[in-house]
Amino acid sequence: MNRNPHAAQPILQAGAPLAKAAGALILLHGRGASAEDILGLGAAISPGNLALIAPQAAGHTWYPYSFLAPREQNEPFLSSALAQVEAALELALAAGIPAERVALCGFSQGACLSTEFVGRNPRRYAALLAYTGGLIGPLDEPLALSGDLAGTPVLLSSGDPDPHVPWQRVVQSAELLTGIGGIVTTRRYAGRPHTVLQQEVREGQELLNLAFQTAL
Repeated sequence: MNRNPHAAQPILQAGAPLAKAAGALILLHGRGASAEDILGLGAAISPGNLALIAPQAAGHTWYPYSFLAPREQNEPFLSSALAQVEAALELALAAGIPAERVALCGFSQGACLSTEFVGRNPRRYAALLAYTGGLIGPLDEPLALSGDLAGTPVLLSSGDPDPHVPWQRVVQSAELLTGIGGIVTTRRYAGRPHTVLQQEVREGQELLNLAFQTAL
């Protein structure tokens, strides 16, 4: 078995060139979608002076099973996916953009991956925006977090009920990220379909505008 199935996939870039950008926004697509798809969301929420960085998953899927399955069932895909997020972050760091001017954003499977990455690699980021997702693992076994997000603003936004993401996991994730220094906002949309609403786009715009005004 290929132990790093996502390694050969491209990491797309759009928006401001990395060398001239005020910051970077790492974008993680959902199951069945693509890096090109999530770049559209990034363009909609970005202040306009950010580099947009979007890794592509092999087979358009970051990991094969539900994000609530035992973690070992999603290996080696999950570890490979996290490595791709790290590679995207390294692109920004190598261009001279510090982590506190890098935001992460994802939808659905990408929201779970972005939340998991930030939880496993806590430091001061510009922001985390997770549209319909949460930390990865069974409901009765959330990831034990340690470290310091140092005031990173976090938006966890989801429908309830959602066919894939129980609101309980959104709340768990909020509590755990708050416990390591995240400034977490949750948004619950009763009856919302599995999508990103225009209201959520506006909230993302507002968060990023404030985050990068503060970080610059």
